[in-house]
Amino acid sequence: MLEIERKFLVKSDAYRMEAFDKKEIIQGFLNTHPDRTVRVRLSGNKGFITVKGRTDAEGITRFEWEREIPAVEVRALLEICEPGVIRKVRYLVRSGEHLVEVDEFAGENEGLVVAEIEMNEINEFILKPDWLGDEVTGEPKYYNSQLSKKPYTTWKNV
Repeated sequence: MLEIERKFLVKSDAYRMEAFDKKEIIQGFLNTHPDRTVRVRLSGNKGFITVKGRTDAEGITRFEWEREIPAVEVRALLEICEPGVIRKVRYLVRSGEHLVEVDEFAGENEGLVVAEIEMNEINEFILKPDWLGDEVTGEPKYYNSQLSKKPYTTWKNV
């Protein structure tokens, strides 16, 4: 139940040609407290509920618990979520031993493209595709829970 993940900005759309799958994702937050975030998500036709804990000092590891729940229940829970539903398309790309999840945000976060790479060990080697840009691991403004409150399009100098 420990998530180990690094996050990067994406500097080109070359990942689209490398993707083996993509899904539309809609997610909302029932709770965005820094100690615990509770999220519901529709990914394609599947529903999920996820609880995440506070990240470590580097922003790489944190507690994560996730369960699949019926999509109809997620739709009902989205109605009572905090303001700021996140909409995005997720592309799945293989890079070496890892799966790279590339999220193209829509709506108020239009223009933001972020890649996440989950790892088994903190110091694991990652083969970085050329289209990966600056690392933003541990920068709270890139957390989906924060993007729901302060969308990308509201940032200055975007």
